[in-house]
Amino acid sequence: MEIIRKNNIHYLEPSHMAATNVAVMGFTTRHEGVSRAPYNSLNLGMNTFDSPHNVQGNRSLFARTFDSKIEKLVMVNQCHGTDILVIDEPNPDYAHFQKLQCDGIVTNQPGVMIAVGVADCLPLLLLDPVKNVVATLHAGWKGTAGNIAAKGVETLVKIFGSNESDILAALGPCIKSCCYEVDEPVHKAFTDSGLDWSRFTVENGAGKWRLDLAAANRGQLTAAGIREENIESAPHCVCCQHDWFFSYRRDEGETGRQAGFICLK
Repeated sequence: MEIIRKNNIHYLEPSHMAATNVAVMGFTTRHEGVSRAPYNSLNLGMNTFDSPHNVQGNRSLFARTFDSKIEKLVMVNQCHGTDILVIDEPNPDYAHFQKLQCDGIVTNQPGVMIAVGVADCLPLLLLDPVKNVVATLHAGWKGTAGNIAAKGVETLVKIFGSNESDILAALGPCIKSCCYEVDEPVHKAFTDSGLDWSRFTVENGAGKWRLDLAAANRGQLTAAGIREENIESAPHCVCCQHDWFFSYRRDEGETGRQAGFICLK
């Protein structure tokens, strides 16, 4: 994945998903919005100290760029859990979903743009081009420890009848292991969940590790039946690349949010 530009938005587009031509999707950068420093400029997160007016303006620009409307942009109140919202019928008021506490959205409704906001955590997209169903998931360390990637796959399979071999996945920019040091509570959460800690961490001193979120979620996807060749990953570390991405850890909490998004045509 490389950063490309559409109208006034810079974003990353997963090529294997785009080739299906059934949806628009990608991962935004921080460029081309109206917010001022330290939220400059395309801050899509309401859970910041940025002006709500600015964020609404950014969201409207974002939706229009991909031929949608802000009224059909669904972003929820993320809480670092594993609950997933399912939208399987038209709704007269998509805005009310913003109040729901969950960390994933799945839909089969065309024209509904679903998105998760991130500033270090991993944004993850799923697309089944056979059943025409999509998902976007927010995977921080808590969501990853809770196996949210596999739960997203399970939702597509159980509710929409997807076959795991048809599902495409895309892992967006996140904080990489070069910048992501974690400690014992994270280690305990992963091991308590039965996850193989040694596969995606490197010891970094007593009681400290460097965690590879993308590798952990890729492992959960393949364990859930997603074929390795159907998974595409962004190489970018948001913490390293200040010019392109927000990072909560780098900016000590005072920062904006980029998004992982997908919308069926």
